[in-house]
Amino acid sequence: MTDPKDAATGDAVELVDQLRELAGADPAEVRQVVSEVLAALDRAAGGTLREHLPATIRAGLDAITPTRP
Repeated sequence: MTDPKDAATGDAVELVDQLRELAGADPAEVRQVVSEVLAALDRAAGGTLREHLPATIRAGLDAITPTRP
């Protein structure tokens, strides 16, 4: 039986590898895609995800979807 933590770690490693491959093609485009994904996750979480992210990443999210009043 596979430990869920091991599976999640493996998934994270795979995602990072894929992002690194994309970054070689166009780093600005990858940053945009990641920002859009994080913004969508934040919306799905009711705006609570951004509270847990570093300020520089929050600023990028605010440029895509401003915080709610």
